[in-house]
Amino acid sequence: MEEYIDLSGDGGVQKRILQEGTGDETPSKGCSVSLHYTGTLDADGKKFDSSRDRNEPFQFDLGTGGVIKAFDIGVASMKLGERCILKCAPKYAYGSSGSPPNIPPNATLNFELEILGWKGADLSPKSDGGIQRFILRAGTSRKHPKSGDLVKVHLVGRHEGRVFEERDVEFCMDEGKEFGVVAGVEVALESFSKTEMSRLVLKPAYAFGAEGNSELGVPPNATVEYTVTLNDFEVLANRSMMTQEEMTAQAKLLREKATKYLKEDKHELALKLYNSALSYLTDQSAEADAMKLAIHLNKVLCHQKMNAHDEAKLACAEALKVDSKNVKALYRRGMSNLALEDLDKALQDFSAVLEIEPENKAALNQVAICKHKIKAYNDQQKKVFANMFTKFAQSDSKKAQEEQSRQPDVMKQKFGEWGDDEREHEPTRFEQENPDVIMLNDLHKQFRNM
Repeated sequence: MEEYIDLSGDGGVQKRILQEGTGDETPSKGCSVSLHYTGTLDADGKKFDSSRDRNEPFQFDLGTGGVIKAFDIGVASMKLGERCILKCAPKYAYGSSGSPPNIPPNATLNFELEILGWKGADLSPKSDGGIQRFILRAGTSRKHPKSGDLVKVHLVGRHEGRVFEERDVEFCMDEGKEFGVVAGVEVALESFSKTEMSRLVLKPAYAFGAEGNSELGVPPNATVEYTVTLNDFEVLANRSMMTQEEMTAQAKLLREKATKYLKEDKHELALKLYNSALSYLTDQSAEADAMKLAIHLNKVLCHQKMNAHDEAKLACAEALKVDSKNVKALYRRGMSNLALEDLDKALQDFSAVLEIEPENKAALNQVAICKHKIKAYNDQQKKVFANMFTKFAQSDSKKAQEEQSRQPDVMKQKFGEWGDDEREHEPTRFEQENPDVIMLNDLHKQFRNM
């Protein structure tokens, strides 16, 4: 029989292993754990709860305070498939209050646990499970890298067990793509502590996508793993500790970097750095406004080159908040409206440019294009409606003909001939002798016996 292991350091949480688990990995903070448990009172062995009795595994997020402290401590030490007894002192369980009516105050509890499995902490921005983290070694600080910080990391990338890259790399947060760092790693680093080592499982959207990476031998739509070690990082000065001049200087630096990426057609990188630059422009000075305007206009270009015209229009709106009569913002919004086939709004934007600059040749040309497109659209709609009405008329005529065809053709009968379906009696002698006499509903009874 295994001896109890002191997990808490004060004897408050002790574990005795009943069945060894497999592998070396244990669940880490944030992991979604699935297990079975049976809880008994240490005093008399009375069972007070069991997931097995319900035939339903218990699931919880480790280290987030959703369970008693003993569970967070004990489960974090367990390997896959491990079974154990966890002895929990009151301060690591339900304390002096207990949990009426089953658990009395100041009760020591025993839990038989079997860990079934776990999923990594979900770090994906949309909480879609695209970035899962498993901490292999906890970090040594509470601070995490943020936008603009210089990080120094060691990467080991694997696909189906094969190592496809291993290297050390330094880069500023937001610029990882420029250094061949996939998006999922950069997003995850925002949650890393210094010296932390974690295993990341990245779905295609956060790794190499539908294209894959032929140079690294990663196929399209591949889920990959990275073991990432954050060896060190240099934190930018806190904005609250920076002077206005320092913040403006930092914004200029980021803007220059972003513009370099824009010229190289690295639009996603440029957008990240433009947004970061804007976060430093908090004052209302003329210099800050001029820089904000330039950044918003360059963001428009990035979005338009990426065919993201709705986002481009939003950036135009931000530019127009700074300068409501900015010709570039109006013109570029018009181009996005034109790309989205919103011809009336596009015409309004180009016309607004001409109100400010009547001789603007580019706007004059776009106005002509808009009017031509609007006329062509209206002409097309007229044809559509004309054809529609013609089809309706033809359809009505066809229905009328079909209805008429279903009516009896009286001209094919002998006019006035006595038909068996129109006679309410056996034919009289007169009717038999005079079949062509016109039927008179009101008078034929007079002739019945003639």
